Amino acid sequence: MDAAMRMVVEKGPGALTVSALAKGMKAPIGSVYHRFPSRDVLLAEAWIRIVESFQKEFLETLARDGLQAALNTIKWVREHPREACILLVYRREELVSGPWPEHLKERVACLSRELDSGIRSFTKKQFQHAGKETLRRVTFALVDVPLAAVRRHLQDGESPPAVVDEMVRETYLATMGSRK
Repeated sequence: MDAAMRMVVEKGPGALTVSALAKGMKAPIGSVYHRFPSRDVLLAEAWIRIVESFQKEFLETLARDGLQAALNTIKWVREHPREACILLVYRREELVSGPWPEHLKERVACLSRELDSGIRSFTKKQFQHAGKETLRRVTFALVDVPLAAVRRHLQDGESPPAVVDEMVRETYLATMGSRK
């Protein structure tokens, strides 16, 4: 999966074929197909692995401190530039065009439920309720702003500069008030 991610980041999703991957790894094509029945399954597995890595760290931080969770997105992007590029520059549909096997669909659904639950729990803790408008505000501060702040830098092939942390912090505090 690491070789596949490297190929996608360097050459774009269209460049990744099972044949090109096997050639780049100097491995028999059958060994790739033995582990991954198709290019789509390979990319789906890679995408899910990246989401799991990011989300685990995000939710652990969110359980302690909302501002730090928002800032953790930037930190994670700096520490995992290849993975961040795949997660934030390419839409899932650009990576995987075919149908997903049921076990992968369930993993994605589980990740989505975990994220929703984490944000809802944080919101209830901060505001004593998790109404629709409050959830929108919290999601904007925790998810939308940090992702938008780093996406442009990833598209330009650069690490987010320090000023991005300051802007995310300021936006978080303005959106959330004094609540951390």
